[in-house]
Amino acid sequence: MGQVVLTVAKNTLNEMKDYYKAQIKPDVPPSALFVAKTPGSTITAYRSGKVLFQGKSPEAEAAKWGTAEQQVKKKIKKHAYQPPQSLFSSSHIGSDEAGTGDYFGPITVAAAYVNSEQVALLKELGVKDSKHLTDDKIRSIAKDLIHLEIPYTLLKLNNKKYNQLQAKGWSQGKMKTMLHHHALEKLLVKIKPERPEGILVDQFSEPDVYKRHLASEGNKLQENVYFMTKAESYSIAVATASILARASFVKAMEDIEADVGLTIPKGASLQVDRAAAAVIKKYGKNKLGDIAKLHFATTQKANKYL
Repeated sequence: MGQVVLTVAKNTLNEMKDYYKAQIKPDVPPSALFVAKTPGSTITAYRSGKVLFQGKSPEAEAAKWGTAEQQVKKKIKKHAYQPPQSLFSSSHIGSDEAGTGDYFGPITVAAAYVNSEQVALLKELGVKDSKHLTDDKIRSIAKDLIHLEIPYTLLKLNNKKYNQLQAKGWSQGKMKTMLHHHALEKLLVKIKPERPEGILVDQFSEPDVYKRHLASEGNKLQENVYFMTKAESYSIAVATASILARASFVKAMEDIEADVGLTIPKGASLQVDRAAAAVIKKYGKNKLGDIAKLHFATTQKANKYL
């Protein structure tokens, strides 16, 4: 029996769990995130990021996520899409998303174009990583950004469509890839004839995985695209997109609460489990599919409450 061991990023680990969801085994070792069984191999993913492929043909399954040779290269060299330091002070586009880890609410993706002359002003307005801002502050800054006519595009994937795509076999990573891609495409058209000096995507998957998702739908990566984790801490354009995406998500959550007449918490927690159970009790399971990501474990937990 052969075996291959890969080390993957946390976002790739989550994408793998979603990809193998139908083949995950109930018995999981204490240190493992999941164990999945395919016709050719058994996949054991550990919380540390190590993934073990065992079986008759583990190489074929592991190749979907990288190779042992690629893993060695990654330790020595950063990926080819790392942005140059000069990009952060240049006129560039940034894209980011919100709502991906939340059980309730849509995924929102925004892309924003910031001219180099606007960087100082946006920093003065308080534009920074939205994770360090309150919802009220995010909405206030978002209004300022719109007033300043910062060019941007915003896409929202509602939960009903999300669940349909997920049922077709799309991972959340693929959904996010296509949302980012189309938001960038629309923004490039909007700002013509201006051409950004680069495009920076807040990295949620390895660039090769992102490109593979694009190719599966007949799309290609735009020119001068870079990927970077925690990009909103370095790029004012990504931080701008982060605020716009988060403001849209917050508004969508308020709309859901108004629709169902219940308190709908953000994230995934015990309170969220109880809120899901309350929605089912009041409206039935079909309603939950309109406002939540059904493949999350929260759905099963909510059913237990009932």
